[in-house]
Amino acid sequence: MEIYLIALGVMSFIAWILYGADKMRAKRHRRRIRESVLLSFGFFGGALGALLGMLFFRHKTRHGYFWTVNLLGLLVQAAVLYYFFLR
Repeated sequence: MEIYLIALGVMSFIAWILYGADKMRAKRHRRRIRESVLLSFGFFGGALGALLGMLFFRHKTRHGYFWTVNLLGLLVQAAVLYYFFLR
């Protein structure tokens, strides 16, 4: 269980960093991070960091599919945690 929680924490931190980096690149009119990368990090382990990054950096908050994918990722990650470790 500890390894899973550490993995979720690391993925969330990376997702948070990616959202911040993409926001900074957008402001400077630089090459952006692909949406598929942002969404993948959110869905496959970093949903909490992705959601916090969206709110903290005010980035991608108008895109409904970002909310949907990241919230679904959070539900999947919570379900895995419950099913394998807490029941």
